[in-house]
Amino acid sequence: MITCYDASFARLVEEAAIDIALVGDSLGMVIQGHDSTLPVTVEDIIYHCRAVRRGLKETHLMADMPFMSYQGPRREAMKNAGRMIKEGRAESIKLEGGEEIADLVHAINKIGIPVMAHIGLKPQQVHKMGGYKIQGQNPNEEETILKEARVLQEAGAFAILMEGVLLEVAQKVTEQSSLPTIGISSGPHCDGQVLVLYDILGLDPGFQPKFVKKYLDLHSLALKALNQYKTEVQQGRFPTLEHAFSKKGKGI
Repeated sequence: MITCYDASFARLVEEAAIDIALVGDSLGMVIQGHDSTLPVTVEDIIYHCRAVRRGLKETHLMADMPFMSYQGPRREAMKNAGRMIKEGRAESIKLEGGEEIADLVHAINKIGIPVMAHIGLKPQQVHKMGGYKIQGQNPNEEETILKEARVLQEAGAFAILMEGVLLEVAQKVTEQSSLPTIGISSGPHCDGQVLVLYDILGLDPGFQPKFVKKYLDLHSLALKALNQYKTEVQQGRFPTLEHAFSKKGKGI
């Protein structure tokens, strides 16, 4: 599973045969430049889902439900979930929360929308949690995570995403749950993993958290290309005749 935000990268995700492309509310930080996911709107997610959908054929498309799109009245939450499918052309949604969203997970699933539940570190509750902290470090937190997984499974979630969960606790959830588990910063014992595409490509050299593996230094490669382009334009080496069109048909 990989987080993706546009058609160009979606085509790469499709070519690599990644199982799930997630349009995450992380776009608030990665694409929009905010310091959290909280400013992201339903319209933002729908816009990016539609873009990603155009680049996919077989890969499953999942939409994040952003902050305050489902924490309010049930009717509004159901409507927003439906918009992700109808307007965003997503095939499933993801909700952050535990026991407090179980009834909503059940209701959304009942109308035919698959739901992935997101437990552990919940970025939409960053202020309540006191920052981006690893969860499950004491018995109370561990029991809460295990209970959330059980309750959300019973509510009808088709998978559990664990973010920022102590690896021993994530292993227990995976062993005890009949659902597939997807991890991010939760160790190697989950059934699958998710990362942000921009992170594994190394586009932000200043972002180097412990849980991310950079498979490519695209920042350096892109910067090199931009510098070369700038130099060639300034020196008159680009464009050349081979990049131009003429009445004689040369360069076409």
